[in-house]
Amino acid sequence: MLTLPLGVIGPWQVVIIALVILLLFGGKKIPELMKGLGKGVKSFKEGMNEIEDQINQADETLKKEPKDTTPKEE
Repeated sequence: MLTLPLGVIGPWQVVIIALVILLLFGGKKIPELMKGLGKGVKSFKEGMNEIEDQINQADETLKKEPKDTTPKEE
């Protein structure tokens, strides 16, 4: 008996999901939904790039600052 692991989406599941989406939203709304989804993904990627740049700048700043290695007296 062939069993598939849970979470694997096969071709028939994709067809069923596409039909349900088509029935719920209609043919005219789908391009608008995809456009909005694309804008959301683009915005997310830009945000991730900004955060990565900030982390890299902070890392470079920390590398440039001299470290104080003298022991402190109490």
